[in-house]
Amino acid sequence: MPKRSEEMLMDLWMSLLLVWITCVPCVSATPIIGQSKSTQTGGSAAVASGPGEGQRLLSRAKRGWVWNQMFVLEEFSGPDPILVGRLHTDLDVGGKNIKYVLAGEGAGTIFAINELTGDIHAMKRLDREEKAEYTLTAQVVNADTDEPLEPPSEFIIKVQDINDNPPQFNEGPYRASVPEMSAVGTPVTRVTATDADDPVYGNSAKLVYSILEGQPYFSVDPNSATIKIALHGMDREMREEYLVVIQAKDMGGHMGGLSGTTTVTVTLTDINDNPPKFSKSLYEFVIPEDLPIGKMGGKVKANDRDIGENAKSTYNIIEGDDQGMFEIVTDMQTQEGILRLKKPVDYESKRAFTLKVEATNIRSEPSSGGPFKDTATVKIVIEDSDEPPVFVKPVYLLEVNENAPINTVIGTVNARDPDSTGSLVRYFIDRHTDLERQFNINVDDGKITLAKPLDRETDMWHNITVTATEVRNHSQISRAIVAIRVMDINDNAPEFATEYEAFLCENGKPGQVIQTVSAVDKDDPIQGHYFDYRLVPEMLNNPNFTIKNNQDNSISVLAKHDTFRRQKQEMYFLPIIVTDNGNPPMSSTNTLTIRVCGCSKDGIVQSCNVEAYVLPIGLSMGALIAILACIILLLVIVVLFVTLRRHKNEPLIIKDDEDVRENIIRYDDEGGGEEDTEAFDIATLQNPDGINGYLPRKDIKPDLQFMPRAGQHSGPNGVDVDEFINVRLHEADNDPTAPPYDSIQIYGYEGRGSIAGSLSSLETASSDSDQNYDYLREWGPRFRRLGELYSVGESDRET
Repeated sequence: MPKRSEEMLMDLWMSLLLVWITCVPCVSATPIIGQSKSTQTGGSAAVASGPGEGQRLLSRAKRGWVWNQMFVLEEFSGPDPILVGRLHTDLDVGGKNIKYVLAGEGAGTIFAINELTGDIHAMKRLDREEKAEYTLTAQVVNADTDEPLEPPSEFIIKVQDINDNPPQFNEGPYRASVPEMSAVGTPVTRVTATDADDPVYGNSAKLVYSILEGQPYFSVDPNSATIKIALHGMDREMREEYLVVIQAKDMGGHMGGLSGTTTVTVTLTDINDNPPKFSKSLYEFVIPEDLPIGKMGGKVKANDRDIGENAKSTYNIIEGDDQGMFEIVTDMQTQEGILRLKKPVDYESKRAFTLKVEATNIRSEPSSGGPFKDTATVKIVIEDSDEPPVFVKPVYLLEVNENAPINTVIGTVNARDPDSTGSLVRYFIDRHTDLERQFNINVDDGKITLAKPLDRETDMWHNITVTATEVRNHSQISRAIVAIRVMDINDNAPEFATEYEAFLCENGKPGQVIQTVSAVDKDDPIQGHYFDYRLVPEMLNNPNFTIKNNQDNSISVLAKHDTFRRQKQEMYFLPIIVTDNGNPPMSSTNTLTIRVCGCSKDGIVQSCNVEAYVLPIGLSMGALIAILACIILLLVIVVLFVTLRRHKNEPLIIKDDEDVRENIIRYDDEGGGEEDTEAFDIATLQNPDGINGYLPRKDIKPDLQFMPRAGQHSGPNGVDVDEFINVRLHEADNDPTAPPYDSIQIYGYEGRGSIAGSLSSLETASSDSDQNYDYLREWGPRFRRLGELYSVGESDRET
């Protein structure tokens, strides 16, 4: 027998022995006196004989049966039902006719009782993990009448556990992580196993943990199942992931216990324990001297064995760039140092640079004493290139007086070829910046001259672009901005700041200020403007007005008397001469218009000469506007009335020859219904072809000249349909009775080749006696009969 089976058999025998020891006192037939809690009172009395005859003994109630609980072993699968226990009562003496009855959970299905002996057997295999105990009721009844002899008693059958369930890790497999280089004993994670066996009875559910795989790196606490670091200096860069197998065993880990396993995947997380390291100690780059600023000149990279943020580094130039010619930036995607040009380099000035570059970790561990670093040397060699000419100054500021003569030299620009060969330079003006061609430049020496006169008051500044080109290589071009300022000369006379119109009150006082006048000058002298005002010589002794200098480049016009009247003179013109302080001084004569108005007592202008002359009878302007509005309204009403009358008299038919649209004529006449035979000839609808191709018209008076003759053929012999239509169309166009709009013409023409004429005798020109109907016999039986009828009728008439 295998060892495993021997261990299970030993556990089974130990359990059976325990059950037997427990149950024997319970099923004893000997009464136990004094245990009233579990005693059932019976109906019998025990009688004993004493030494004296007739002596009467005392009687007491006795217990029917006594038990506490019964036990049955789980998972028992013997050939016979297992005996759980036995019930016994004091009534079961001699040949008394009693039987035992069992009721409750599992009675009759799981548990069966021998009615005569009271033995209880388990009929099925029991599993404590499914149900741990059963509550049943026992009773003694009369075997014949089923009359209860004792009250029912309740008892419990407990299923006794055996070690039949192994430990299980319900949450496995597990994943855990721990920082690399962690100290020995550092907790990693904790696993948990469960056992379905009874944790109270025996050691079936007492678990002990052990590690089967993962040594010597990890260990596990046998009781708490905590996994810990067991090896010092575990480096993620050497190995990142470990697989640990944990075992949980019941029975306290002793022999015969059941076990379960789970796996734990432990990942070492990265810490910054590795410095960045340049792949080379010396980098060499060659860049052309015409490399644009900001463009890349080379790349360096320091590798880091760490990952994530711990592997990120920044780059800096720590030596060799005193002039700040270069800069190095970090590409966060590739972790490379990008060397870029910060200032332009010149092969002729310096042909090589030696830089020292440092790579520094962004993050550092607290215990590392600072971030990790590494350095490398970068040598940059400048390569000669054909450079464009270089202007002495990028921006030139030149000045020229306005109205300077043509070909005046304004200034000179100068550029040179920086290459060692030293090519000649030619100068040009970018005409996109000088559209009016106001300037010229000498292609050899760069002198800028005036091509057209300049006016400062039109444009004070002129910005042009001058290009310099190598003679031997026209593709090498450089540009410079030339700002030309036009200097002012006194070439504009001052004038009034605006067109003044002054108002003078009739009741004004002498010396009253009528208007304040100021002047402006388009010129811009350095010392500023100063204007001198005076009246024209012939107005120096003006009896009506005078001027006063306000000492701020303005004057005040004053009235000399108070006898101004609108009826006498409504408007005055005062010429004033304004002179500036330029060299030579410029002057102009400006006229101030003064109107005489009526004012209130407070000097507020109310009305001027217009009201005085236009409304001499005293009508106000508002009344005049109201009268004009009424007249205009009456004119509008008259025009509308005449237009409506003309529109009402217009005919229904449009007579405009140019109107070629379809005309719709509406009538308000209502038809007379079906009995009205005069409004429309219904025969026209019944015979669309009309009468011999003619459609009578009732909208005009018929002309007998154009009426169709009786018996007229549908069309001339030998004429095709299109010719027939053309003939009828010509007749309709020349018909004087035709309306001015389009009309429908209907004709009955059968076409060429018809051997049958009209079958109707109506409208025929010949009499009945002239008709010969013999040709109808050739058209078939039906027409033959028709010809006979006509022939018979004709012969009868002759008879």
